[in-house]
Parts: sequence; structure tokens; C-alpha cells
Amino acid sequence: MDNLKQALEAILFTCDEPMTLARLKDVCGDAKPEEIKDALGQLRSDYDGTGRAFSLEEIAGGWQLLTRPQYADILSRLKKTKADRKLSAAALETLAIIAYKQPIKRVDVEAIRGAQSGELIRALMERNLVKIAGRDEVPGSPLMYSTTKDFLDTFGLKAVEDLPRPEEVK
Repeated sequence: MDNLKQALEAILFTCDEPMTLARLKDVCGDAKPEEIKDALGQLRSDYDGTGRAFSLEEIAGGWQLLTRPQYADILSRLKKTKADRKLSAAALETLAIIAYKQPIKRVDVEAIRGAQSGELIRALMERNLVKIAGRDEVPGSPLMYSTTKDFLDTFGLKAVEDLPRPEEVK
């Protein structure tokens, strides 16, 4: 079991995206899903028990090593956020509407925002935060939009249901 823990630790240490249980099983070979889950739980306990600067978290349908929030300030000094990764207020507003109302049509996003949103939706799709979720079954069959796994990963969410409720944000 220690070898499996070490193998999982090595995999998670090198990956910059969440690793699903299925993907971990593919990489680990003959390990059973239950063994992998147990080893992940032990790793999580080890990290929490020894006061590491990082933790093992289950997000976006997979497992990932993440730095603990209390180190955010020091890490932000180490690496400044790139300007092209920042979202404008309008893009964040559009993304929030899509996240809370998904699946949603562009026209409905625009009705809520009171402004054109086609370019913003396209930009969010280019950043892989939003995807086409299908077509509505009304005349003209407009596209419906929803968030992606990258959205969950970017915002550190396990599922869309983990978004704060509107009354919590006030």
C-alpha cells in the first residue's frame, strides 16, 4: 500500500489538473479503485496531520494537490497573475449568470445583463470556462450554454452545487 501511496503522490505532484479515479487507475495499473480511494484518503490524512502547506482535495471530478489558502498572499507575491488570465467585470458577470442559470440561452443572458453578451460568451468559451450544452427545443433551436470542468477547477469547486447561494453573497 505504501508503494501505491507514493505512486499516487508522484502523479498528483506532477499534474496541474485534477486526476479522476479512472485516470489514476489507468496510470497505476493493477490497483483496484477501492485501494486507490483508501490510499488517497491516507495521503489526505498524512498531509493534514503533518501540517503541510498543501492539501489533497477532490475538485472538478478528480483529485489534486492544492496549496492551503493561508499561503495565498506569499504565493501571489511570487507569481503575479497574467493580465490575459484576468476576467473583466462584464465577463465575470456573464460567467456568473451562466453558472447559476445553466443551461441558458444567450438571449436570456442578455436579458439579465441588459447588454449584448455574444462576444463575452465566445471569450469564455475560448478560455474553456463555458461550453455549448445543446440546443433549446423552440423555433430556431438556439444554443444553450453551461460551465465546464475547467470552470470548477478554476474556482476550486467540486460541483456547481457548491456555488454560494445568492443570499450568502450579500
